[in-house]
Amino acid sequence: MTQTTKSRREILEGFVQSNPSDAFARYGLALECAKLGDDSAASEHFRQLLAAHPEYVAGYFQFGQLLAQLGQIPQAKQILAAGIATAAKTGDTHARDEMQSALSALG
Repeated sequence: MTQTTKSRREILEGFVQSNPSDAFARYGLALECAKLGDDSAASEHFRQLLAAHPEYVAGYFQFGQLLAQLGQIPQAKQILAAGIATAAKTGDTHARDEMQSALSALG
């Protein structure tokens, strides 16, 4: 990689910086941070995403998964439960069922 080539994360950070209300860009940045192992940044981006866009169902699932991987089981359960309610409200039965399965797996 050359000095002028931006990383995927840098590109996504630029998108979020130029349009902080873009839910898809924030979601992508959260996923990228998680993929890179920057769990703190990923968590913060998921929190910001869900605060600004509480209807963004995929954010609940991915954030719940991240929290579970980090051993933050009560928080993961809380996020997944909120996601299940949101998915039910928006009629997204596939996402609801996925999150219900993930929640059940946490015990």
